[in-house]
Amino acid sequence: MKGDNEKSGFINLVSRYLSGEAQHVEWSKIQTPTDKIVVPYDTLSAVPEDVAQTKSLLDKLVVLKLNGGLGTTMGCTGPKSVIEVRNGLTFLDLIVIQIESLNKKYGCNVPLLLMNSFNTHDDTQKIVEKYSGSKIEIHTFNQSQYPRLVTEDFLPLSSKGVSGKDGWYPPGHGDVFPSLMNSGKLEALLSQGKEYVFVANSDNLGAVVDLKILNHLVQNKNEYCMEVTPKTLADVKGGTLISYDGKVQLLEIAQVPDEHVNEFKSIEKFKIFNTNNLWVNLNAIKRLVQADALKMEIIPNPKEVEGIKVLQLETAAGAAIKFFDNAIGINVPRSRFLPVKASSDLLLVQSDLYTEKDGYVVRNPARTDPANPSIELGPEFKKVGDFLKRFKSIPSIIELDSLKVSGDVWFGSSVVLKGKVVIAAKSGDKLEIPDKALIQNKEVHVAGDI
Repeated sequence: MKGDNEKSGFINLVSRYLSGEAQHVEWSKIQTPTDKIVVPYDTLSAVPEDVAQTKSLLDKLVVLKLNGGLGTTMGCTGPKSVIEVRNGLTFLDLIVIQIESLNKKYGCNVPLLLMNSFNTHDDTQKIVEKYSGSKIEIHTFNQSQYPRLVTEDFLPLSSKGVSGKDGWYPPGHGDVFPSLMNSGKLEALLSQGKEYVFVANSDNLGAVVDLKILNHLVQNKNEYCMEVTPKTLADVKGGTLISYDGKVQLLEIAQVPDEHVNEFKSIEKFKIFNTNNLWVNLNAIKRLVQADALKMEIIPNPKEVEGIKVLQLETAAGAAIKFFDNAIGINVPRSRFLPVKASSDLLLVQSDLYTEKDGYVVRNPARTDPANPSIELGPEFKKVGDFLKRFKSIPSIIELDSLKVSGDVWFGSSVVLKGKVVIAAKSGDKLEIPDKALIQNKEVHVAGDI
């Protein structure tokens, strides 16, 4: 059953791609969504104080983390979610602790689902065993596995003699909806009385369960909600929500005509971007998957395997918003978007800029600037292992505006960085920052500059 559905899903995707049905957005028809469609977080009503009411709300909820990614960009071999983030705890540890404390506080039973890819499945199964004693239901399921297509003739890569995992790919997180259904998990959850799934990337530390959002969706019968947050110059490539033909829709940079790309990137016209924190009604997922109605824009992802140019056809979960009834965005505080994509992000979340309690990574109120410091680390810091070796302890950065590090730099313990700091070792030199050094608004090239 699962195999057949997966196969027809793949054939469907390819035929849609080849028919050239890519929808071009008519720029003149784009409208900025009103507060009715993108609801400001501050206007959400308070959550009922009655614990029993809160429990009945949470009993409708399932948390699903997208766990298909490998930590390859950060130099790790296994699933990205097992990178240690704070106090020796991994992304997955933090997620489990959060849900445990929620279940304990309200006496509810919020299960955790992990959507793996064939790349992360075996490792995740082993890792999940360590939580077997925890008071939380953990389910894992695999997203689809599609054959990579050779660009020149559109045959599967296996036709060129490439075998094993290299011939396949997971088709993006838009696949979460059919995979929930194909795995049998959707039916199981519906039979337990679950109504909403909160979907988020496993590497977004800000994506914690929010009762105000859940309460709003249940009260207003919204089938789909995308959390968006105000754009900064660091987020100019992120997708945004627009009103189009009377419906709310995700606009991605790939859909923007070339002559409008700069306008898309500006933070004047498009002020918000998609955090990929999504809340979706489970019955609606069932209805739309059964009707084969989720025809999200196809994202062609070109790759090269063993010198052969291949194409992976992918879809994004956010693009499904236009197919759901009464779909909305909620403009949430920036604190709900704290992704760890690179070692520079790891520096932020391991520093004194954040604290961790009950699995929640919370920003230190001692920092007055709402924006985080901008951090650029050289290639020597790219891999997590190398990054950790180069810091005896993570520097204090509460009063840091920006940091640029390049070359063979090593940090002692209890270093304090303030203002704008550039540390650039000369080629061939090893630059050691001594313990307890204070560097404020300086360029450092040799130890004597400190």
